[in-house]
Parts: sequence; C-alpha cells; structure tokens
Amino acid sequence: MRLAIIGSGSWATALAKILTDNQHKVNWWVRTEHIVQHLQQRRHNPTYLSSVFFNTGLLELTTDIRKVVADNEYIVIAVPSAYIVDTLSGLEAGAFEGKKIISAVKGIMPGQNLLLNDFLQREYKFSLSDYFTIMGPCHAEEVAREKLSYLTFSGTDLATTENIAACFNTEYLNTIVNSDVYGVQYAAILKNIYALGAGIAHGLEYGDNFLSVLIANCADEMAGFLRKVGIQRIEVGVHDGEDPITHRKTPNYAASVYLGDLLVTCYSLYSRNRTFGNMIGKGYSVKSAQLEMNMVAEGYNASRSIYLINKEVGAEMPIAGTIYRILWENVKPADGLKQIEQFLV
Repeated sequence: MRLAIIGSGSWATALAKILTDNQHKVNWWVRTEHIVQHLQQRRHNPTYLSSVFFNTGLLELTTDIRKVVADNEYIVIAVPSAYIVDTLSGLEAGAFEGKKIISAVKGIMPGQNLLLNDFLQREYKFSLSDYFTIMGPCHAEEVAREKLSYLTFSGTDLATTENIAACFNTEYLNTIVNSDVYGVQYAAILKNIYALGAGIAHGLEYGDNFLSVLIANCADEMAGFLRKVGIQRIEVGVHDGEDPITHRKTPNYAASVYLGDLLVTCYSLYSRNRTFGNMIGKGYSVKSAQLEMNMVAEGYNASRSIYLINKEVGAEMPIAGTIYRILWENVKPADGLKQIEQFLV
C-alpha cells in the first residue's frame, strides 16, 4: 500500500508517527522546504510535536504536491479545512483518478459550506466509494506521548476501510470501522463548535456542574442535527447486533466517534477549540485569540457554516446558534451564555 500524507501540522505529524511506527513508508508533503530540511537533518517537525523523532529512512519528504498525488494510491489529507483549496490548487482536474483519499480533516470548508468529499466530487469528480475518513477521539499530543487512543475509520467500502485501519493499529492506538461517512464528519464539525462554547463558559468562570449540563445539552442538540440530515443508528442503548469477528456491538450515538469525541474536545486541555473559546470568554477578540494561538480552531469557521447549513436543515440548535452569534455577530460572551442558560434542561 503506497501511502502519502498531505499536511505538516500536529495532526499530520501524529499520523506520520503512527504509520512509521508500523514500518510503513510515507511520502509526506509539507508546506515549506525549511520543514523538509529540518526533518531530514534533525528528524523532527520544527513546529509541531517536536518531541516526536522519525526514522527518516521511512520518509520521502517533498513540497511538490503534484508528485505526491501522482506517485501514491492512498492519500491522507490532513490540513485545516480553510487551507484545502489553496493546498490542492495546483492539481489537475483528473489528479485523483484511481486514488483512495483518506480525510483527516475535522472541519468544513468555509465559504463553501462543503464537506471534503462533496468538494472533491464537485471539483475533481471524485467518487464517494473511494473516500474514507479518520476521526477521533484522538489528540495529536497524546499520540506523541503514546497514550492509548481510538480512531474510527469510515468508508462505504468496508473491506478497504478495514485494510486502511489496519495500517494505523498500534499498541497505543485501537482502530474501529464503520460506514457512516457523513455522520462522523458532521459530528466532528459540531463537537468543535460545542467545545468553543465549553471554553467560553470556562473563561467566564462557570463551574463543572454547569459545564456538565451544557455538554449534555450539546450532545442532544448534535443528535438532533444528525437525525435531521439523515444519519441513522444514533440512539443510545440500541445496537443492530454485533461484529461476528470482533464481537463488538454495532456503533451507535454513544460510540467514541460521536459522543466520545464531543466529550474529550469539550473537556481536554489539549483541545484547541476549547482553548480558543476560553480566550473569548476571558475577553480576547476573535482576531487576538487567533494570533495568540497560532493554530487553527476549526470550530470558528464551522460555527458559521453550520449556522448557514441549518437554515436549510431546520434542526433546533440554540446552543450552536448562540456560539455563532458570539463569534460572528459581536454578541458579548456573558450575554450569549445567559441566553444559552435558558435553553438547558
């Protein structure tokens, strides 16, 4: 299996670590020649997860995205959603023909309000049958420290999905497979928005009791949106049998990729969305919080995209809608949280 990674941030670096720990050779596209040279000479990413050292004999590093796509069958895309258009802009219309794309993008494309698979279908005529996703709950920082984590791989072709997942299974990472390509992506987008809300509440010095109520209501709101867009099997406590080989229950809404990822993103100190929200709650402007973090909080752009998408979907989303208004319509964080308080049950 010829594997490539597009991206050089913390999540791309973590995925490169997982694959090379499993002795897979990786063709790795990074943004600048400086990163290439640093990885070759010093064996670690100079900007992200610098504690992770690589066997450079397993890495083929380049800044030439055309070559990476042309030379590899399986391509992991791990760049923030806001940079996807620029990153792929040098590729020809037929560049992804015969390829398998594995999305590690936990966001939605701003301005276009599209999931990555829908963008690829529109721009490159790319088939959903060749599209797969990697979703959490899994923080790059814990992968770097080899803390046990779980990743869910989704695809409509389950045999290929299982083969891809097997490449990432390690002693510190368990892999799960399902076929819910749309549901896992929307859940990943929504949990980032709700983590911003949890961060705002923390920055305003709300306590753990309130946060637990807020996150429980976020979970309910997220399930309502998923149901509205046609996602099935999101009832807690209901399973359609079990896997005949692993004897795992079939996934439902309580599974790690849905509820689990929401919980860790709202609570973990590694969560950049929670951190971003915390800064907003403490009085930072959006611009100053972005500059201070020097990392992308996917929930910021996602809050606007989901707000616009939901005008068509029609789900009840007072929490996500208020988070959008705090970030985009200058509602004061304290006033916004007071409004959210009225919706919680």
